Parts: sequence; structure tokens; C-alpha cells
Amino acid sequence: MQDVQSRYHSALELYRTTDMTVKKICEQTGTPLTAFKAYVWRYHRELMFARHGVEISPREAAKTRLRKKSGQTAAAHAKYKDAIRACDDAAYIEFNVSQIARLFGLNPTALGNQLRNHYPDIVERRERERHRLGVNDNLHRGVKPWCKEQYADAVEHLRATEDTIWQTADLYGLSRSGLREHLMYYYKDLIRARAGKRERAKTNKTRGELTGNGRKHEPMPQSEEKYREAIRLYRTTAMTQEEICAATGVTVTGLRHHLRAWNKELMEERHDVDGRGEDARPAGTKCYLKSTAAKYAGAIERLKVTGRPTAEVAKEFGLNPDIFRKYLHEHEPELAVTLGRTKLSNGRSVLARSAEKYDEAVRLYATTTETLKSIALRLGLQYKSVGGFVRRNHPEAIAAHERLLEQEKRLQEQEECRRREKEQAEATVSVQEEENKERERILQALKQTGGHKRNAAKLLGISKSALYNKLRIFNLSE
Repeated sequence: MQDVQSRYHSALELYRTTDMTVKKICEQTGTPLTAFKAYVWRYHRELMFARHGVEISPREAAKTRLRKKSGQTAAAHAKYKDAIRACDDAAYIEFNVSQIARLFGLNPTALGNQLRNHYPDIVERRERERHRLGVNDNLHRGVKPWCKEQYADAVEHLRATEDTIWQTADLYGLSRSGLREHLMYYYKDLIRARAGKRERAKTNKTRGELTGNGRKHEPMPQSEEKYREAIRLYRTTAMTQEEICAATGVTVTGLRHHLRAWNKELMEERHDVDGRGEDARPAGTKCYLKSTAAKYAGAIERLKVTGRPTAEVAKEFGLNPDIFRKYLHEHEPELAVTLGRTKLSNGRSVLARSAEKYDEAVRLYATTTETLKSIALRLGLQYKSVGGFVRRNHPEAIAAHERLLEQEKRLQEQEECRRREKEQAEATVSVQEEENKERERILQALKQTGGHKRNAAKLLGISKSALYNKLRIFNLSE
């Protein structure tokens, strides 16, 4: 940070003490323009306000916008305000806008643009008054017929569609900046209506509809083409996303983002393993991918035929035993029952041997404030296994443990509060004792000096004014 400060020190000093433009400051000091602007914006916003005559603290500057989303900037207002005031002044009525601009050292076109964009009423009043006084130059004001005809189709297109100004300009072969200025000068109602639509659509994420940036929420054509084959395989096969990416040459991260952003309905369809849909699915049943169903199919068939332990079959097929058991419980409940599962008091179904193995750990966790890790270590259990068992099957034990922790925390806070109150009381007594001792010393000094305050102050080693203050504090003035 110090290196950055030293790098911009000279430029920042000029920015603070002169009226030079940022561009000239950077040229003079050899500082990159964009980097310096970013530095001032981030660390010295109060100086940006100060340049426009606004005194503000750095903390307030960090929270305050420098300008509105649209309209005249503070810098433009400061630059053109005197000339604009002159345009509305009868003393300058004999001058046209270009002449007034030159009087104030401004660009005539720029001043005209400021008037048309932000002060159209001044332009109208000025033209009426000049016409009445006979000093009108008889030049055409307002939109020219040929110009209106040139942009007419584009304006109607913008009224009827949600295309951007740039898209419309390209569609009709028009200048982008020309169409934009034509709209700003003569179709402010259209600009405001479109801005209102974008404001209302800020949080909209519906595919094909308008969003806050003025564009439709839809993937780019090149993105759709890139993932077309991957989406087809995702829709028509049970291949995993990794397998699809390997076959089509796209990245897993990119495909997942494309699916979440633009193909949510396809993801929901693919998750519906048995085809019953969400409404027909039993409450509490988790959805799995078709590829997941295919993944477990062989292991489930082996369990049905052999009746071997679930862990052994899971190992044979390279599956996670706990996840495989959960899948069986949700999609093959009858088979899960035959594999030695039992129901807990809360209605959850678990392996009987797991319930027996972790019963004492669950009881201790639900009735004490001891951590689960400590309980597992003391009982000789694997922490991750007992932790997973409690999270999956005993949420009520977790809730009970958290209540005990909260109760213990409240007791500790109460004890801390009582301790602080005791310390405050002791401190108050100590202060009172010190005050009493000091009062006695003052009385003794006054007694020794026969009530002579100056001598008493010397005897006490304090100034006379300090003694008078203490006498007033202790009500000994008399």
C-alpha cells in the first residue's frame, strides 16, 4: 500500500491543490490515467467531491454516489452552469447559443447538447422570445423532417420490442451514437419508459425475458452451439456429466453452469428417476439422477440374489457403503428391511448394529455439553462415523445438545455479569474511601493553618484554585 501511495503522491497533490484535469495531471506526472482514476475512486473519494465544492468526510464519501444513474453530472453542471444561466437571461437574448458558448470559452456543440438534453424548456423560451423581438435567425429548430424519416422505423422498432439501441441501430444500418442522441433529444418518453422496464426487470432471471441490463436473459448463440451435443446426451442417456464432457470435449464446470443457468427443467426431469414427478413422490424422498439409478442397479441385483452384507456388496462394486444404504432405504425400502435395519424412536430406519454401537454416544451427546469428538474418543469410536450417524438419524440429539450449550452460555454470561457488578461496587467503595481520606486531609490542613486557604494549599502541595475546587466538591466552601 505504501508503494502505491508513493507512486501516486505527485499526481494526488496536483489533484488536491489545482484545477487541472485528470488527463493533464497524469501527462505531467507520467501516471497511467485509468490506474490513477481507479486509485482516487477507491481511496480518496472525498477529493472528488471537494472538486465540485462539496465538503464531505471520507467515511460519508464511501457511502455516497457521485452522480445519478442518468442526467447531468456534477462536473458538467459546474462547467456549463454560467453559460446555461446566460442562455436564460434576457441580457444575452441577442446572442445565439454558439455565440454565448464562445463568450464563456465553451464548445458550441457541447453547450447545445447540454441544453437539449437537460434544459429543453430554456431552448423553447429563448426561441419564442427571440422570435418576438425579431432577432430570430430563422434557422430550423427541432427534429428535421429527413432526420425523423431516417430514424422512424428504428424508433417504432424500439417501442414494439425489447431490443437494445445498439441492436436496433445495427438492424437498420444506422449510426449507434446518432440513434442514441436522436432518442435523447426528441423521444425522452421512450427513453424513460425503457429505463423503467429495465429497473423493474432487475431481478428477473426468466429465460427469454428482459433483464436489468436491457438484454434478454438467454444464452449466447455460440454457447448454445458449444453445448448442443452435451445437452442432447444429457437428455437422452444415463451418462454422467464427466462422461458427457469427455465425449464432447467441453469442461465439466462449463457444462454444469450451462445446465444450471439455461436448462433447469432438464435437470429436474433427469433427477426424476422413476418418472413419477415431484407431486407423486413420497415426502422426504430424495431425487437421484438416472445415471445414479444405473450406477446402483447391479449392486441392488446382487443383494437381492445373494443376501450378502451391504458393505461387502458396496465394496465389490466400488460404492460408498453409507450412501448406498441411504439409497436403498429411499428407493428399495423392502430390501433395506431385510438387510437388518431397525426403526429408531423418531421413526428413522437404520442398521440395527449401528443403532446399538452408537446408542451410548448419542445419549451422552444429547444430555451433556461434552463435544461429540471427545465422546467418540472416550468410547473408542471413529469421530467421523458417529458424527455422520448423529447428523443423519438424530437431529433431535443435536437440538438438545445445542440447547444445553446455550443454557451453559447464559449461565456463564450471568456469572460474568455478577462478577462485573461486584467489581464495580468494590471500585465505588474504594473511590468513596479515597474521597473521605482526601476530605479529612483538607480539613486537617485548614485546621492547622487556622482556616488560611493559601497556606493550607501549600501544606497540601496543590494550587489555591485546586483547593477551592475540592472545597466546592466536598461542600466545604463555608
